[in-house]
Amino acid sequence: MMLGISGAALRAQIATLDERVAGSQRIVVATARDVHAEWRENRYGDRLIVSRIRLEVEETLKGATEPQIWVDVEGGPLDGYTLRVSSLPMMQAGDRAVFFLDSSQGAAAVPHLKGQGILFLDERNVVRNSSLRLTEIRNRARAVQE
Repeated sequence: MMLGISGAALRAQIATLDERVAGSQRIVVATARDVHAEWRENRYGDRLIVSRIRLEVEETLKGATEPQIWVDVEGGPLDGYTLRVSSLPMMQAGDRAVFFLDSSQGAAAVPHLKGQGILFLDERNVVRNSSLRLTEIRNRARAVQE
């Protein structure tokens, strides 16, 4: 028996830019400066690799302004193992992105809607593999908050 997801159902799972802006608690343009993976246990008792990332904030589009923010992202390499989470990108020091963030139980923030909360930017301020520009994200962030 084959199971599948229709195109309409798949598209329904992808949040629009306005939904990401409205739903997230904070939005920043930042560069990952430090990435440190560690073993953690989730609320279900599963042992996971979680990468704690120090973001150097270049610009705040929503929320409190801080020069750096810590973010926890499931996945990463540790002790000879690499955990890849299908709904999250692997983060490396030097990655620059727009981060849509939410608060978590711990000291670090988490990406809003998992991987949909991280939009990697190229050197021209365009979201990788798209035509979406940082200026458009800034404009939508202002408009949605008004």
